[in-house]
Amino acid sequence: MLTGLAVENLSLARGHRTLFEGLSLVLEPGELLSLTGANGAGKTSLLRAAAGFIRPQSGTIRFEGQDADDARAEALHYLGHQDGLKPARTAWEELCFQAEWCGGSRDSARAAAQRLALEPLLDLEIRKLSAGQRRRVALARLISAPRPLWLLDEPMAPLDAERRSVFGTVMAEHLSGGGMILAAVHDPLPLAGRALQIGGPA
Repeated sequence: MLTGLAVENLSLARGHRTLFEGLSLVLEPGELLSLTGANGAGKTSLLRAAAGFIRPQSGTIRFEGQDADDARAEALHYLGHQDGLKPARTAWEELCFQAEWCGGSRDSARAAAQRLALEPLLDLEIRKLSAGQRRRVALARLISAPRPLWLLDEPMAPLDAERRSVFGTVMAEHLSGGGMILAAVHDPLPLAGRALQIGGPA
């Protein structure tokens, strides 16, 4: 069972440019850590490294209580800038696929759709949805297939004020249940948490 995330003395590069060096952080159950910094500083790269998509130059990323491969496969959700949705599927087809792929069910997908007010959109193809509507479909996966660690890249960027408030409540509930959130942000999230400045300008 995943009980924490520890990053120790991490260095990441993009191409031939080092993004940052010697970064360390600890994330424990019930904690939100916001990653802040300029565009190109390495916030997204840090999330991608934690998710296992890129390899650090040096340092370690350790998942407390669980093997790294198992944790990445079973205990975390990664939501990047791109929503990762199939444009030709309906919102319902895509949500069901994502939920079941991550260990949820059609029933949990339905409950997530209700929570994020997606029901009027479920028969529409993803390509016909607005950016904010697509983001809500992507966010519904986090509810429909609960996992303890959320890695979120600008999760609220396309959302209007009402939807930001709703998802803020969802995030707070995840934390109160012992979940963990590591989020790259430019604008402050609507709930309390720690912040970590990631170095270097763009």
